[in-house]
Amino acid sequence: MAVIESDQSTKKTNGAEFKNVSILSGLSMASLSLLNAAPLPVVAQDKLDHASQLFVTQFDETSFKTDSDLAIDAAFLYYQEQDKVTAAEGIFYIEKNEGDKRVYSGKLVLDTLTGASANGAVPQDFAQTFTRPSGNGEYTIAAATEPLDDTFKDTRLQLSANWTENWSPIWTSNHGLYLSREFDYTSMGINTSLQRSFNKSNTQVSLAAAYYYDLVDPVGGRPVAMSNMLFRDDFSSETEFKTAFDKTRKIASTNKQTTDLSVGISQILTRYTFIQLSYNLSSLSGYMTDPYKILSVVDEVGTATEYRYESRPDERLKQSLYLYGKQALSTGVVDLSYRYSQDDWGVTSHTFETHYRYNFTADLYGQIHLRHYQQGAADFYTRYLNHNDALPDFATADYRLGQMNAYTLGLKLGHNLPDGIKAYYRLEYYQQRPESTGQDSIGQLANQDLYPNLKAIIFQLGFSF
Repeated sequence: MAVIESDQSTKKTNGAEFKNVSILSGLSMASLSLLNAAPLPVVAQDKLDHASQLFVTQFDETSFKTDSDLAIDAAFLYYQEQDKVTAAEGIFYIEKNEGDKRVYSGKLVLDTLTGASANGAVPQDFAQTFTRPSGNGEYTIAAATEPLDDTFKDTRLQLSANWTENWSPIWTSNHGLYLSREFDYTSMGINTSLQRSFNKSNTQVSLAAAYYYDLVDPVGGRPVAMSNMLFRDDFSSETEFKTAFDKTRKIASTNKQTTDLSVGISQILTRYTFIQLSYNLSSLSGYMTDPYKILSVVDEVGTATEYRYESRPDERLKQSLYLYGKQALSTGVVDLSYRYSQDDWGVTSHTFETHYRYNFTADLYGQIHLRHYQQGAADFYTRYLNHNDALPDFATADYRLGQMNAYTLGLKLGHNLPDGIKAYYRLEYYQQRPESTGQDSIGQLANQDLYPNLKAIIFQLGFSF
């Protein structure tokens, strides 16, 4: 699962949109996938699973479903970026079935992140010094090196609960609660969905809605939009510096609200083929600026003369269209999906993804995962600011809002253990390739790598009981 992309960073598996929360979001999405929480309508998915059982040698995803009324999944995920962030995540999921009438489920996720995160400034021919977000201390970056804040560290606890009710053979509803807590970010949410089956349950129509309320309380307060980074050495005393620093900050916490709506239709085409089409609308309002990101202001020869804190609009409207198909084969299962997304910030994205699962035996399978993600930059994305130009209302150098291509290659192996325990192992390689939007690399910037690639390894180990 790719992780550091605009389309993923705003997906509401958690609330934060700043910092490296996209990593957390991506990890959670991967966890959901491996814990059999694929977003398929319940009845349609069950019918496809039933159809695939017709194969004598079939070993599809239902092989990991327990016959018991109580199902438990546990997983550990490790994520490592080259020279940047390291993340570790533990997941515990429990599901209780009460016959065919209702299902209760709950999930607990605990993850930690450490390492270095890009602050947005451009590399220079000389060493650069930056003030830490708290205002307490500084850090220095060597010449010709991507500026990274090496004190990135966070821990997140996430809790969620869901209740699915089958009101009749044709009506099903689902309701959920969500809570996520980090040091400087709290997210709370509710969601609900309703599904109606037609055509002997071969067709399903669904309507879903969700609302999230997030509290943002950054370390050191929120920087005033486009304000200047201050340095201790420019002041005669610590008191004078702190007084000036506090004037560039808003100390009180603020909030962000998200409302999601989704409509979808799924269809069983044959005993072995399933397709799904959905449209999603997401409206966000509130604080969406990353308080830890800055931009370099450069002169005619590309030398940074100052650093400004970024600024983003406080409204965002996102739309996406998702098409998914799944085919049961005599030796396994293959799926293919495409997602198109756009928003009023100017960000567009295309995501192609496929999994092919091959059953070596009744107790052993392997799976290949391929994914390609292409993203266009936000209207206010810029790699740097020119000191001769007036300051814009909105600007960011956050690579997550820039132009990029990303690729994922993954392998997964699963097998049955004694006493009905299932085990699976996943190893994936992710590479992100940021691209220029056409902005000139003036002066010394022509000698710098302004769009460094990002490479990461993901490993996951999971058990189903």
